[in-house]
Amino acid sequence: MIQIIVGAKGKGKTKILIDKANSEIGAVKGNVFYLDKSNKIMYELNNKIRLINVKDYCIETPKEFIGFVCGLIAANHDLQKIYLDSFMKIACTCQEDISDVLDKIEMISTKFQVDFIISISINENDLPDTKKQNVIVAL
Repeated sequence: MIQIIVGAKGKGKTKILIDKANSEIGAVKGNVFYLDKSNKIMYELNNKIRLINVKDYCIETPKEFIGFVCGLIAANHDLQKIYLDSFMKIACTCQEDISDVLDKIEMISTKFQVDFIISISINENDLPDTKKQNVIVAL
């Protein structure tokens, strides 16, 4: 499953994502990862959630990002949820290419049964129509 949190920059998407991760950790039996562009929120996350600063791994293209995510899943057979903050920055993608990257993540989610919760600084109207189910709009 993929759930997307959308809204303009500064509308509270990160807070929604952190609150969602912290509130859902009790019901999760496997591992939970939170991918971000820095370690800034380290102390806001439950200690059972592994924070990964994607910028530490020299990812420069969407393909490298998808490979990184697949590597995380391959190395953690009990990975259940991945929270992705600042999606376009950590995935090294732009609005024009976002549909292709989200399609890959959706395929990975289905194949490996890992839930992805993604925050994207984009207006809901600019999101591809095929991705508008399971959307939360940050106001």
